[in-house]
Amino acid sequence: MFDKKYKLTHIITAFALCVLSSCSTDFIDLEDPNAVSNASFYQSPGEVEAAVNGIYQSLRNGNGIGETSALYSEERSDNTGRNDNQSNAGEPFQFNDFSLLPSNTYLKSHWLALYQTITRSNQVLEGIEKVNFADNDLKDKYKAEAKFMRALIYFHLVRRWGDVPLITRPLTFAEVQANTFREKQDVVYQQIVTDLTDAVNSTLPDVQTTATKGKVTKAAANALLGQVYLTMATTLDAANRTENLNKAKSHLTACYELRTFGTLKEIPYADVFDVAKKSTVPEIIFQVVNKQGDINFSSAIARNNQAKGETINSLINSTGAGGNVTPDLVLDYEEADVRKDYNIKFANDPIVRDYFITKFRDASPAATNQGFGGNDWILIRYADVILMLAEVNMHLGYEPAAIGFLNQVRERAGLPLYAESIRNTTYRTKYPTLKLAILHERRAELAFENHRWFDLLRFFSTDELVAYFKAKSQDNFGLAKLSNFGPKDRYYPIPFDEYKLDPTKMYQNPGY
Repeated sequence: MFDKKYKLTHIITAFALCVLSSCSTDFIDLEDPNAVSNASFYQSPGEVEAAVNGIYQSLRNGNGIGETSALYSEERSDNTGRNDNQSNAGEPFQFNDFSLLPSNTYLKSHWLALYQTITRSNQVLEGIEKVNFADNDLKDKYKAEAKFMRALIYFHLVRRWGDVPLITRPLTFAEVQANTFREKQDVVYQQIVTDLTDAVNSTLPDVQTTATKGKVTKAAANALLGQVYLTMATTLDAANRTENLNKAKSHLTACYELRTFGTLKEIPYADVFDVAKKSTVPEIIFQVVNKQGDINFSSAIARNNQAKGETINSLINSTGAGGNVTPDLVLDYEEADVRKDYNIKFANDPIVRDYFITKFRDASPAATNQGFGGNDWILIRYADVILMLAEVNMHLGYEPAAIGFLNQVRERAGLPLYAESIRNTTYRTKYPTLKLAILHERRAELAFENHRWFDLLRFFSTDELVAYFKAKSQDNFGLAKLSNFGPKDRYYPIPFDEYKLDPTKMYQNPGY
């Protein structure tokens, strides 16, 4: 699930941030036909386009934010994890056991993969200025795409590590040492905002067409910028909270108004993940596109989640337990929620006897019995945006509006609307506030899409998050020890090789 496509040993982040032609070729993904090694290579708009495609290609990497990246987000949450503390020297288990070490090699691979995408973006943004374009709108579009993807990755970095190195141009080898230091979170966020604001105001198309699936749009830029402002409002300086909430509302609303459907109930939940409908379903805003049946560019998520004795996900004959689902999540689903039966299933095979993930399926002959699926990896969709609109309106005190957005999602799921649900004793006991009701809805709707951990960081302060985990039942988490969870676990440790480069400028996060 976490195979490495290239060797990354004894190399520091700084090398990943410099011009690739000046550094180790270990950083070049040799399987990527769109990779461009040096910004000075760009001599025509076609070469710039190839380089932009190389940034998109890097989003596929499972060590970054691709479909097999759950280890770095979802497995950190209470939705899923691992009951195997032996394989791969136990390193993957450290993530959901809250026993993560700075020397963890998966952690380092994640850090490097994220900065690889930033490196490619920086190269495009420098190299494009040396190319003559007959169509300036096309040039503006390419720049907006590169800025969006750079912002997307920095948003992942800052939420995982807090202060991180902020590099916005290719570095020569001589510049590396002076530019490798952790920048404060608020400065990183301002760069993210600047990049996404440029994207929103660019010549990007408003929405995807069938021919442009997987490309950045203004809808995607507004959605991401809205989420960034919402995260800033709830995790940074409280002095700017109301201003950031209003900006979040503005951009999330702008995205919502670009939708090509009425209300969410018009799109059946299963259609969002149906491989046969992925090119036409209007809920998807931004995704990594996969090619069914293609050994190199297909999706592996259906076969990876398949449990022994089951055929619902893939034609592959699995011998394992499939994608892990915590009992804590199973118990959080309400009766009659159509998402439960779609997202998870109980496997009766004697070696499993447990729930496994069924949200991502491709059991069609075109995927073959090797499981070369056609599932696209969805990064942004409208249910997420609608629930963030519920969240931001709740924070601003506009409860009727918040409940209206919440109800859109509940209605599609086949559940009673909020006014009726809150009168139910069981529901009211579990979710006594609108805030907890929205958090619950996000969990049920977006499970296994790598949102849950970030939702928890946004909804709770560090002390609240510790209390939230401590209040859960250990019996519902398998081998992972909830007792390990503490204030340090809000952030990841800085990978040891990065820290030892300069312990002062690459200071370690508290508790590690």
